[in-house]
Amino acid sequence: MALQFDDERQDRKLRELRVEEEEELARILADRYKMKYVDLTGISIDTDALRLLDEEAARASNVAVFDAVGKKIQVAIQSPSQEEAMARLRNLEERGYIVIPFVVSKKSLDYAWDRYKDLSYSVESKAGTLDVSNDAIRKIMEAIKSVEDVKKVVAETMALKKSFRVSRVVEIIVAGAIATKASDIHVEPEDEYVRLRYRLDGVLVDVLLFDKETYFLLLSRIKLLSGVKLNVRTAAQDGRFSIVIDQKEIEVRMSTLPGAYAESIVMRLLDPSSLSIGLETLGMEPRLLEIMRREIQKPNGLILNTGPTGSGKTTTLYAFLNQTKGSDNKVITIEDPIEYHLDGIVQTQVDPKKGYTFESGLRASLRQDPDIIMVGEIRDKPTAETAIQASLTGHLVYSTLHTNNAAGTYPRLIDLGVDPKILNDSINVVMAQRLVRILCSHCRVQIPMDPRFVPVCTTILDEIRKLAPEIEFPTLPTTMWKEVGCPHCNGLGFKGRIAIFEIIMKDKNLEAVLRTNASAREIREATRGQGVLTMVQDGVLKALRGTTTLEELERVVEILPES
Repeated sequence: MALQFDDERQDRKLRELRVEEEEELARILADRYKMKYVDLTGISIDTDALRLLDEEAARASNVAVFDAVGKKIQVAIQSPSQEEAMARLRNLEERGYIVIPFVVSKKSLDYAWDRYKDLSYSVESKAGTLDVSNDAIRKIMEAIKSVEDVKKVVAETMALKKSFRVSRVVEIIVAGAIATKASDIHVEPEDEYVRLRYRLDGVLVDVLLFDKETYFLLLSRIKLLSGVKLNVRTAAQDGRFSIVIDQKEIEVRMSTLPGAYAESIVMRLLDPSSLSIGLETLGMEPRLLEIMRREIQKPNGLILNTGPTGSGKTTTLYAFLNQTKGSDNKVITIEDPIEYHLDGIVQTQVDPKKGYTFESGLRASLRQDPDIIMVGEIRDKPTAETAIQASLTGHLVYSTLHTNNAAGTYPRLIDLGVDPKILNDSINVVMAQRLVRILCSHCRVQIPMDPRFVPVCTTILDEIRKLAPEIEFPTLPTTMWKEVGCPHCNGLGFKGRIAIFEIIMKDKNLEAVLRTNASAREIREATRGQGVLTMVQDGVLKALRGTTTLEELERVVEILPES
């Protein structure tokens, strides 16, 4: 009888023997070095733990972090005698982790490393930083060009049944917001579903609806990233994390608020590149730009910028700071909170719970020999009085105030208890501003002028002609600009925002009227001869020139003829 050899069966048995020998060798090494042994192929690998080491570093040193609970991590190594592996463990300990080493076989390491393919584009550190590689972010940007793309990619990822899908959904939502230049991400639970919205150019836009089950996983993931308590559901919480893209750190400020159905989540994206804006790109008319360039070069005085939340006040003040900071002066800011970190200046954040307020921060700053001080907001009498005294004693002070227009600043300060006699001497200029959306240049069209705007625009153009004849402006057209929507603007018809401004400067007329406890209307009338536009006039000019639309202007200011 002829002998028959089953080569495949023999090879399989040899492989099994080798695997058993490898596992036995790992057990022996563990005993010899008084360490623990584990077979990773029989347990679940914590993909968040894998993130503590990038794949290249893990393979190069023959280690893998396979479990993490807080700062306590479990790390697999093939041999305790390998210097690269032990150096990697020491490095993890230096980063503040409690390392528990396990000796494993090569098969176990391969199994753990294979889980790297389950990781999404980002690599998260427990310090709350989400590092996205250049190649990965390019892939995201290639996939996401519009809100519709975000909806599609998120829906596809949510359909996956893998454990890492929630982490990937978070990353796609945030990356999609960056790609579409959203300023905020809103996650809002309702009765039967959860709504995801982006704030694009100041307007909330629906992205998609998704299920409650995914929402609760998403909520836990975002809370973990932001460093807030997972088990607190009935109180508001604030946290933050960062995303690093091409060495540029974008900070994400996260806020939760208990609601009727579950916690509402808002994430604000703070991109430092938005602060590189120059004065000339803010949207000021040439004469106003010339005035402000002159005002910010003065050695002392108070410059106030007013408007509601989200009107771009801080961005304008940062543009002033960027223009005036330098090696020959000291700049200090007191903010709540510090939204953007600027090189070359000292920034401090108020903490009312510890008694560190705008007023106490301003007083402390004055002892630091500053040339320029920015106070985030004047909210009360002590802060107002201290800011005014600082402006009268050789400091240039920038700050903000919540009023409807520039003229309303003076009654507001008087209501806070400031002596009206010193307002004209201390305040160099008061600004007011709003943000309007810019028409998309790819799809905007001209349509017949809406009859309801004809008398308003006629009156305003006549006023501008008398007020500032040097301004170039169109005659009343028979057509007006209108948004359409295209892929370049996410179908919204608008892309980006620009400010409309008005200012009041110190002069004798203002000084005289302030002695009479004048109203905002009286102050506006007294300073009309300064020859600068109101916000309405500035906005109408921008609309007639095709920068924005009259309807968009109507959304942010009352378009009424000045009486």
